[in-house]
Amino acid sequence: MKTYRAGVIGCSRMGGFIDNEVIDYPTIVLPMSHAAGFTACPRTELVACADMRTDVMAEFGRQFHVPPAAQYTDYRQMIAREKLDIVSVATQPEPRTEIVIYAAEHGIKAIYAEKAMAASLAEAEAMVAAVEHNGVAFNLGTNRRWASEYDAMKSFVESGELGALESILIFNTGTLFNMGSHYVDWALRLNNDLPVAWVQATLRADDSIFEGDILRDDPAGDALLCFRNGVMAYLLTTGRGSDCEVVCARGSLTALNDGLSWLLRRPQTIDSHGHTALLESPFPQPPRVSTTLRLIEDLVQALDTGQPTRGGPRVALAGMEIIFALIESHRRGGARVDLPLRERNLRLQRNTAPKQPKFSV
Repeated sequence: MKTYRAGVIGCSRMGGFIDNEVIDYPTIVLPMSHAAGFTACPRTELVACADMRTDVMAEFGRQFHVPPAAQYTDYRQMIAREKLDIVSVATQPEPRTEIVIYAAEHGIKAIYAEKAMAASLAEAEAMVAAVEHNGVAFNLGTNRRWASEYDAMKSFVESGELGALESILIFNTGTLFNMGSHYVDWALRLNNDLPVAWVQATLRADDSIFEGDILRDDPAGDALLCFRNGVMAYLLTTGRGSDCEVVCARGSLTALNDGLSWLLRRPQTIDSHGHTALLESPFPQPPRVSTTLRLIEDLVQALDTGQPTRGGPRVALAGMEIIFALIESHRRGGARVDLPLRERNLRLQRNTAPKQPKFSV
């Protein structure tokens, strides 16, 4: 079978070195970085990289066996010279749209883009247009979409054993673009990527982060999503961390500590009068796999078959629109905001220096 040539744009943490930070995390199966995923996948060959920071790129090349001749400070030159099939765009969201559009318009047939998708909703729509027009397979790095344990959670809900899905509760402790993009996508997948009708939110930030249509920081917040099928999703900033609970008509299933343990509650009789309560029942620990590797394998399958990916540009766009709608709700004093969102020009534009990656464990 064909081996696909891959290049990484953005050689820093998620691009190359995040594995060194999470090597002993019990909830993560390596490989996690884009480069490590391409190296582990037998159907892909990592052959080139691009980054503005030559010191970071040189270490990336050393660790992932990319020779200096295939290291570029201009990603356009890399795309022109290296005959790539797949490109990873592991930059921050602010420059991502330009890179994705260029790659899609210059022969790249599969793109693995880090989250959040883009810095503005208008830019995300431009990305979708370029990807779809050029027939590019696309996945966004919202890795829980490819997590085997959450596949098990979704399958259990769909089995109907607990009745119809009613609510999704996610106890998120991160900011909207960085971590919230994971949890919004998680809620979408648990409800079969059905459309959201309206949202409400309150950000945990003051209005100094807004300068007209510029958003100067990535805020945290608390949010409510109402799907068109009536399912409600709650995104809460709490000290519980990455817990997710699905509440159905006859019970609930909770992934605690990002799936480190599970709590299944079913109705059981508690007295001689037939009264019932939701009591704990056994739920087998689902297996774990590398979500990065599964995401890349999904792209490979799309290249092999022409079939759509599990994510895709429209799903990524839906998540991005929800994030900007949450911000708009806050700007309107917590009012409901209907989707599709009319306001398209607010843009994330931070002035923060890039983080230094951890080159070794």
